[in-house]
Amino acid sequence: MSDSENRLKLIILSGFLGAGKSTWLRHQLYAGTFYKPHIIVNEVASHAVDDTLLSSALALDVLQGGCVCCELQSQMIELFHSICNQRTVKSNEESSRFLIFEMSGVADPSNVMSAINDDPVLARHIVLEKIIVIVDALHGIEQIKSEPLARSQIEAADQIIVSKAESCSEGELSKLVATLNFMNPIDNISQSLFGVESPMPELTPTDPIILSTKETVENLSPITSIQLNLDDLTLRDDTWVGFSVWLSALLNRHGNQIVRIKGIVRTPNGRLLLQSVRKIMQNPERIPDEFDGSTDIKENNVVLIGRNLDEIEISGSLKKVLNDI
Repeated sequence: MSDSENRLKLIILSGFLGAGKSTWLRHQLYAGTFYKPHIIVNEVASHAVDDTLLSSALALDVLQGGCVCCELQSQMIELFHSICNQRTVKSNEESSRFLIFEMSGVADPSNVMSAINDDPVLARHIVLEKIIVIVDALHGIEQIKSEPLARSQIEAADQIIVSKAESCSEGELSKLVATLNFMNPIDNISQSLFGVESPMPELTPTDPIILSTKETVENLSPITSIQLNLDDLTLRDDTWVGFSVWLSALLNRHGNQIVRIKGIVRTPNGRLLLQSVRKIMQNPERIPDEFDGSTDIKENNVVLIGRNLDEIEISGSLKKVLNDI
C-alpha cells in the first residue's frame, strides 16, 4: 500500500446546532458504514452529551468546552498528532482507516482544514475524504437567512444530507433544496430519517430564497452555553411535570435566543434524552441504563446553547418552580 493510500481518511461531519449530526452518525456506526473509524466529537459546551450517544465507537475522543476553530484549536492539533503517532506503531489491520470528526454546530470546516494543511506532519498523514453537512429541513431556511456560519458550512460541503425531511411539506423541502443547490451546486444531496439515508425524492422545481449580501455578523452576539445540573433536584412524578412545564415556558419566552437544548435526565420513567432546536422540543428518547455501560454518568445535566443567556436568571427560575411544587 502506498503512502498516499495509507493516509488516514478524514471525514468532517458538520452542520448547524441541532441538525442531527449525532443521529446520522449513530446509524452509520450501527450499519458498519465505515471500517474501524476513530471518532472525534467537538462539543462547545463544557458538558458533552453526544459522546454518550456514540459510545459504541471503538475509538472515541472528545474535545469539549469550546470550538476547535478558536479556543480548542491547539488541543485539536495535539489530538491529531497523537492519533497519527498511534497509527505508526500499529499494523494496517489494527489501525483506523477513517477519522470521523463530528464538529460543533458553531464550527467552520474550512478552519479545520486550514489548521491541518498548515501542519506539515498532519498534511502528510491525513487526507480529507469529504465534508458532510447535515441541514435541518425544519429550520434550514431560517438558519441560512440568519446565521452566516450555517451558510459557510453549506458552502464547504462535498455532500449535503437533509434531516427531518418528513416533518415539512413538499413545498418547503423544494424551497430548501433549491436554495442549497444555489449555494453549493453539488450533485450530492440526499435525505435522512432517524439517521437512515435515502435519495432525495423528485421535487417540484422552485426558486431559491433570496440571500441578502448585506447581512453581517456585527449585530449578532456570540453563541455561548450554560449548564443546568439537576443532581440536587429529585425529579419525582410531580417535579418532573413541573420541570416539563418550566422547559416549555422557557422556550416560549426565550426561543429566539436559545438555539439548542440537549441533556440526559433521569425521570420516574428512566433516563430520557431531551433535545430542542429553537422553539421546537423533540419527543424525549428513552436511553437504556446499559446504553453507555453506566447508570449515572453524565445524566441529570441539561445544556442550553444560545445568545444572551442569563445563567443566574434561568437556573433561579427553575429552582423556584420546583420548590413551589
